[in-house]
Amino acid sequence: MTKLFLRLVAPCLFFLYNSTQKKGRRKARMQELDQTQELIQMLKERLNEKDETIATLQATIKNLEATVKMLQENAVDLKATIANLTETLNEFKRKFFGISSEKSKKKQTDEPVCEEASEQESGIPVKEHTRTRKKKAKRDDLYALLPIEEVLCDVPQQERLCPDCGAEMEHMGYTFIREELRITPAKIVRVRYMQEKLICPVCREEDDTTITQAKTPTALMPHSPASPDMVAMVMYQKSFLHLPFYRQEKDWKEKGVPLPRETAANWYNTCALEYLLPIYQAMHVELISRSVIHADEVPCQVLHEEGKAATSKSYMWVYLSGTDGEPKIVLYDYCSGRGGDHPIKFLAGFTGMLQCDGYSAYGRIEDVVLACCLAHCRRKFFEAIPAERRKKQKLLDINSEQAQEKPDDKTASNEKLSAAQKGVEFCNRLFYEERLYKDLPADERKQKRLETQPRIWEEFWSWLETLSPTGGSKLEKAVNYAFNHKETLMNYLQDGRCEISNNAAERRVKSYVMGRKNFLFHNTVDGARASATVLSLIETAKANNLNVYQYLYTLLLYMPDYKDEPAGIEQLMPWSDFIKEKCSGVTDTSIEKPENRGNLSI
Repeated sequence: MTKLFLRLVAPCLFFLYNSTQKKGRRKARMQELDQTQELIQMLKERLNEKDETIATLQATIKNLEATVKMLQENAVDLKATIANLTETLNEFKRKFFGISSEKSKKKQTDEPVCEEASEQESGIPVKEHTRTRKKKAKRDDLYALLPIEEVLCDVPQQERLCPDCGAEMEHMGYTFIREELRITPAKIVRVRYMQEKLICPVCREEDDTTITQAKTPTALMPHSPASPDMVAMVMYQKSFLHLPFYRQEKDWKEKGVPLPRETAANWYNTCALEYLLPIYQAMHVELISRSVIHADEVPCQVLHEEGKAATSKSYMWVYLSGTDGEPKIVLYDYCSGRGGDHPIKFLAGFTGMLQCDGYSAYGRIEDVVLACCLAHCRRKFFEAIPAERRKKQKLLDINSEQAQEKPDDKTASNEKLSAAQKGVEFCNRLFYEERLYKDLPADERKQKRLETQPRIWEEFWSWLETLSPTGGSKLEKAVNYAFNHKETLMNYLQDGRCEISNNAAERRVKSYVMGRKNFLFHNTVDGARASATVLSLIETAKANNLNVYQYLYTLLLYMPDYKDEPAGIEQLMPWSDFIKEKCSGVTDTSIEKPENRGNLSI
């Protein structure tokens, strides 16, 4: 039984055992498979994390690269900013402690030389040109307008006997020993006009009174001791010698006249606006009829002006005629601001060429052709030259008496020059050409310009296009200034009467600035307008080779009787034959006085 049981049960047990073993192995395999899948999943997650890390690192690298690039750009900008600030600082140092305007290496002087020399001009060959020496002026030419007094130095009577034989010696003649200048200081006297009165004795016997009285000169300022020569001297000292009223007060006191500054200012303003303003207005009408006008403006300050603070800025505008062969006119115009409305109002009716700088207000004027100043353009390049090279940079001037060498035509290819220096040299070439043609008639001058200068301009513009200046640098400002005024810079080629620069106006601006440096400000608007009027007449007189004081005196002598007479005003214009005869010599008010001056032939 047992054996049979074993035979029957054993296979079943073996089957059960194998089944159990298989289930165990299958379960183990399933567990291994699950573990493997978990491992695979974990690896996948690790790979995903790695990819994310790589992506993050790549993004970080890109951010770092962008940051590095930005820092590099910032470094370049900072270097440019440092260079610009250094350049600006050096420019401020030059303006505060150095020369404020560009000047050539060799100083020029207009002072005459007193020593006598040969009148012959000698030509000395120099590279590419002939330098002409200016003849030295003789003393007789320098002092030709001064009267001559001879002092005869005679031998004393007791020395006129011969030391050898004792006989009386005879006169042989005089020998010139030396010459000197002698001045008589100003002398002020009190002049009292005494009016004669006549009475008829016959009429008086018949109980009738007939009285006649002499005519007296018209008073310059009623109830005031002001005379034409005194007021002319106040104006002359204030606007020609730039002597403020408070300094004049001290000078008048030394001469025995207690003339307060307030009184002097009142004389100045009243006579300027009442007697000189009609002459100014007539010159204004004449200026507007011209074909070429120069214009510029300069800041000033007026303490008492309605609607403006005492520290606010006003402007003195200057307008003058060009080289048109007509009598020269220089006019100053006081305005409360710098807006374009002011030149539009002053130049109403003008239709010619207006020479000016690059100020945008001039572009608002209608019916005019703007001619921009090349000197302003050159100044931009000059200011961009490093300080150590600026002193060696030569600048050509059209009106200089000093001979200068012709600039090199190979400017753009000269590697020794900086870009700013090349810009200056291009301008110098044009100024050199202008100097050759300055004395030619207008038509011939225009023809000569068109033959030579357009080629230089084409080279200049082509060279400018090759530049890539640092942003914000002075060189970039110079390049932009040139391109922004490309057309107006070349407009002078259209008319031979037009100049290449506006230096003529800038020189007249300097006349006002020299006075402003002393008196600092105007007290009232009337004072500013009076200053503009007087300075206009002074500068116009200078431009027409008149004696400034004599002209002011002559105007104040005649205008009280002729300020409302157009024909009389015409005879008192700076270019009239009457004024040329009266005011072309040295100062002399001893001949014509209010009581004997006569009348104008009108």
